[in-house]
Amino acid sequence: MGNDDFESLLESRELKIAVVGLGYVGLPLALAYAASGFAVFGLDVDESRVAMLRDGNSYVEDVSDSLLGDAVGSGNFIPTVDPDVLCDADAVVICVSTPFTPAKDPDLTHVVKAAEDLGSRLHQGMLVILQSTTYPGTTNEVVKPILEAGGLKAGVDFDLAFSPERVDPGNKTWTVRNTPKVVGALTPEGAEKAKLLLEYAMDGPGSVTVLSSPDAAEMTKLLENTFRAVNIALVNEMALLCERMDVDIWEVIRGAATKPFGFMAFKPGPGVGGHCIAVDPHYLAWRARTFDFQAKFIELAADANLRMPRHVFHRIARLLNSESKPVRGSKILVLGAAFKAGVGDTRNSPALSVMQQLADEGAQVTYSDPHVPELVINGELIASVPLTGAELSSADAVVFLVPHEEFDRTSVGAGASLIFDAVNAMEGVEVAGRLERL
Repeated sequence: MGNDDFESLLESRELKIAVVGLGYVGLPLALAYAASGFAVFGLDVDESRVAMLRDGNSYVEDVSDSLLGDAVGSGNFIPTVDPDVLCDADAVVICVSTPFTPAKDPDLTHVVKAAEDLGSRLHQGMLVILQSTTYPGTTNEVVKPILEAGGLKAGVDFDLAFSPERVDPGNKTWTVRNTPKVVGALTPEGAEKAKLLLEYAMDGPGSVTVLSSPDAAEMTKLLENTFRAVNIALVNEMALLCERMDVDIWEVIRGAATKPFGFMAFKPGPGVGGHCIAVDPHYLAWRARTFDFQAKFIELAADANLRMPRHVFHRIARLLNSESKPVRGSKILVLGAAFKAGVGDTRNSPALSVMQQLADEGAQVTYSDPHVPELVINGELIASVPLTGAELSSADAVVFLVPHEEFDRTSVGAGASLIFDAVNAMEGVEVAGRLERL
């Protein structure tokens, strides 16, 4: 399919789109195309999630039930577990997860499975865009050979591109509609098709920058997130140093942030979580080693962030000890279980690591999180408790790990006898008992 024909199908909304993977990235993207008038197949392997979507029930906080219901009701969005829908698609966007192994090596199981499902259903003229965050070389070295196994050639019979997702869960300002994107393809023609397709999910022309190759686009994503991981690691180490020197790290950050140039404020905390910041530096460091290059700076930053949950645990233990209370048997109320404020995503959440360490040492751990109704600790399903005066007063220590807006900080200050605040959530709040901060 030539670019003119492709653009014509886009303009007429006759182009059929399939989005593979309906999580935090894929679902908002699929609904953006559906809202723009396209017929969109949403493919996922989880039958329970697909059933929820068909009933108009969203499991992604950034997607409302009403938005989902409108898309399903209009017939523009068709959630399914049947990979045969790929046979009818003109463009396929792969948005599956890319976790790492226990050894912190890339796990491309889901990408490979998606490529295999698509490869047996690939047809002439199809456009394929990988959006899953991964290491440079994945599109060319992993996805391309799988798709070409049936005889069609990438860049000749079908187009292949990579465009990294830039989803920030819980962000109401920057969404799939207005966050600029980059894309790199095997050929200039493929890059132009991918650019055109992506723009139809966004606010319009000018929102997509074309790079020279999929490798460049893959590296761009890792640079974005490694930049954040490294700077978070820096401020986490500064926090540890300030603790030794009896200097308030939060005051230092406020002071540095008054400089109008050359400084960006990052905040310390119990560690990093989510998919991108906790994972991407390991992907990049692993890829560097395959080129006989050790990314020491990046590996050190990742290690610094990985150490933070343990440090927070030790601070809590030390605080309890100062009150003649051991960790074992103490009732600890943790505020926040998600990986960041405003979301219910617990992937790689440092809060869970802290809770697990407390439980391992015999603490009676309870938690409150308005976005995470239940979770598993030591194989036991526990439910979030309401943040009541009784819960606060009965706790030997209250630990603030995620600064959700919904938490009533005044009540926490009035009701808790002992507070450890790892995220500076209690700044400016009157506290009746004792407060220590990271």
